[in-house]
Amino acid sequence: MSDHGFTHLDPLGRARMVDVTPKEPTHRRAIARGRVTMTADTASAVAQGAIKKGDVLAVARVAGIQAAKRASDLLPLCHPLLVGAVSVNFEILEESIEIEAAVETVDRTGVEMEALTACSVAALTVYDMCKSKDRAMVIGEIALWEKTGGRSGHFKRSEA
Repeated sequence: MSDHGFTHLDPLGRARMVDVTPKEPTHRRAIARGRVTMTADTASAVAQGAIKKGDVLAVARVAGIQAAKRASDLLPLCHPLLVGAVSVNFEILEESIEIEAAVETVDRTGVEMEALTACSVAALTVYDMCKSKDRAMVIGEIALWEKTGGRSGHFKRSEA
């Protein structure tokens, strides 16, 4: 820890990655969820496979999986991890699509950022695939819903 009390700053106040090398690898899992709000007509078109660009959810699923594997390339102080498993699932509602991304690994640090990145990029991909039909869509409510493993233990968001 730095003299300033910040874990991501060295004693001179410069950014650094936290040293996780003394930690033992353990099983870690994180689940993130988010939502893309859209018109009922757009949600219906996604459900029917009627979006001109193609299969929205298939493309968004692959985008989310790829994003989880690249989280450390996007987030400056995020440790690169060997991601063991990623799943991205969707639920089409009347005026939105809910996204859930789950990531697992056996490593020295958690996979919360990988799950949040997977969910975020899947949501962006839904937007990109559907924007010609509905430019007023809103991406939101992206949050960590559960994590297990590591020193901080189990976290589960309570339903709002």
